[in-house]
Amino acid sequence: MEELYTLEREVGRGSYGVVFEGQMSKTGQKVAIKRLPCSNPECIELYLQELWAMRATAKNHTNVIALHNCLLQTGPRSLKPLRPGKLPLCLVESVLKGSVVGAKQSQEQSNSTQSNNQRTRKNSTSKLQDRTNTSQNKSKSDAITPQRPAKRARKRSATEEETQGTQLKCLALWLVMEYCDGGDLNQFLLSKPPDEEQNHSVVLQLSSAIAFLHRLGITHRDLKPANVLVCVSDKGPVVKVADFGLSKMAEGSLTGDLCRQHFSSTCGSDFYMAPEVWGGQSYTAQADIFSLGVMFWAVLERITFLEEGTTEEQLGAYACKGRWLMPLGEALSENPDFPLCIPMKFKRAPPLPPAPGPHVCALLLDMLAVDPFSRPRADQLESRVRTALRQDAHCA
Repeated sequence: MEELYTLEREVGRGSYGVVFEGQMSKTGQKVAIKRLPCSNPECIELYLQELWAMRATAKNHTNVIALHNCLLQTGPRSLKPLRPGKLPLCLVESVLKGSVVGAKQSQEQSNSTQSNNQRTRKNSTSKLQDRTNTSQNKSKSDAITPQRPAKRARKRSATEEETQGTQLKCLALWLVMEYCDGGDLNQFLLSKPPDEEQNHSVVLQLSSAIAFLHRLGITHRDLKPANVLVCVSDKGPVVKVADFGLSKMAEGSLTGDLCRQHFSSTCGSDFYMAPEVWGGQSYTAQADIFSLGVMFWAVLERITFLEEGTTEEQLGAYACKGRWLMPLGEALSENPDFPLCIPMKFKRAPPLPPAPGPHVCALLLDMLAVDPFSRPRADQLESRVRTALRQDAHCA
C-alpha cells in the first residue's frame, strides 16, 4: 500500500467504533480514521452497510462525508487496502453464518496461536503508525444518546482480538475519511452566537444531501446533529452527513422512489425518530424527512435539550408533557392530534435567532406530519425550503 497513515489522537468514541484524527504520512493531509472491531456478526453487518453506503456516495456530493480508503486489519499490526467494489468475503460469511469466521474453537488453539502472533508481531511491518496507542485500549463505551437499537453485543478488547489466532480473517475495518475541523453540528452552532443566514445555509445543504442519498437509494435512518459534521471554509460552514452504520440501500433499482421500500427494525435516536418508527410500524425513507424536520426546527430556533445524565446541550425539538421533555415522534405516535407549536411559544434564554416566518413554519409542519406520505419527498425538499425562505424574506 503506497499511502501510510499516522494516528494523532482520538476524537470520538461511539457504540460501535472509535474515530481518530490522523494524517497521510506522505502529504501530511489530515484525515479521520474510524476503527470498527469485527468481533460480532451483528456489528459486522452494520459495518458492511456503512462501507457499502459510503462507497456509493464516494466523493460525489460536497455535503456527504467522503471515503478515501478502506483497510482490512488481518493481524495486530498488519493492514491491507480493500479493493474498490469488493467486500471482505470472511465478513460476509460471518454475517450469513451468524458467527465470526475463524473464531477460536478451543483453549488449546488459542494458546498456540497466541504464541504465533507474538512471533509474527516482531517481524511484521505496521501499515498504520499509532502515536496514541488508544486503539490498543478498548474500554466498553456507553451508548451515544439518543439510544441505538437494543441487543448490542459487547465489544471485545484489542487484547482479546489479538488472541483469536491466525484463523481469524479480519480483526477490524479501518475507514479513512475526510477530516472535518468544525466538529459536529451541535458543537459548531452552539459554540457561537446565532446567525440566521448561516442557519438557512445549513438547512439548504442538508436538504441537498438527503435528496442525493435518496436518489442513490440510501435511507440514512439515524439523522441527528451529532451525525452531521462541519468543515470550516472561507465561504462559510460546509456540513457533511456522516455515520451510515444504520443506513439501508435499496435492493435493485427503485428509480429514486424509496417510498416503495419498507423497513421494520426499530432504529435511530429517540428525539429524532418518526412516529411510525416509535410505533413499531413499517416505515419508509420518509422517516428521514421527519428526522430532518426535527433538526431544521431546532437549528432555525436554536432549540436545545439536555439528555438525562449529561451536561452537554443538544439541538433538537421536542414536546412538553408537564415538566418532562418528550420526543416529537413519541408524542405523535401516542396522539396523532398532538399540537405542534411552531415557532415555540414559551420563553427561552437569549441569544436567539429570529423566529422562522409563516412559510417556513408551514413547511416544518409538513415535514413533521404523522402521515409519512403527507411529508415532502427528498427530491422536492430543497426547492420547497428555498421557496419558503424567499417568501418569508419578502414578508419581513
